[in-house]
Amino acid sequence: MTVELFIFYVLAAVTVASGVMVISARNPVHSVLFLILAFFNSAGLFVLIGAEFLAMILVVVYVGAVAVLFMFVVMMLDINFLRMQEGFMKYLPVGLLVGIILLAELVLVGGTWAFQGTTEAAAPVAAQPVSNTEALGNLLYTQYFYLFQAAGLILLVAIIGAITLTLRRRPGVRRQDIARQVHRRREETVELRKVRSGSGI
Repeated sequence: MTVELFIFYVLAAVTVASGVMVISARNPVHSVLFLILAFFNSAGLFVLIGAEFLAMILVVVYVGAVAVLFMFVVMMLDINFLRMQEGFMKYLPVGLLVGIILLAELVLVGGTWAFQGTTEAAAPVAAQPVSNTEALGNLLYTQYFYLFQAAGLILLVAIIGAITLTLRRRPGVRRQDIARQVHRRREETVELRKVRSGSGI
């Protein structure tokens, strides 16, 4: 068994286990941590097949989106921050476990690059005329253009839904009424007064 195959099995197993824990964990904080772990492992799998751009996008975009998702979960569930801080030591082992797994996987992926010259599976491939990023862009904006736009619309609907779910109207707070401002008449907003000279405020 080569080093690349061993790392693939490790990353794939952790990814599947993390995905199961995301939907089975009762605590939303644990679900978010396992989701981040799944994203990192998926990025490691992309690195193994030579898709570095996809791996970087997965880490930057989706792990960043998980932080936003966690914010929305906190806003919607109205979690008490004092109770979360009190249970910090209870969540510490899970956080340390996730951190140790991520660190070990980073070391394994870094070791793969170090052993690349000594294994047959990592033999250099013929030079491509275009880079991975350029090839991906050509494919996305030509063959899969409509699917790409449909994914953007789905994300837009998800953003609007998240804003609608977290929007709370509080009594006593004045809000801007755009329709009333647009349809107002001059007589309702402008008042002319004749002021005699020397009788100002």
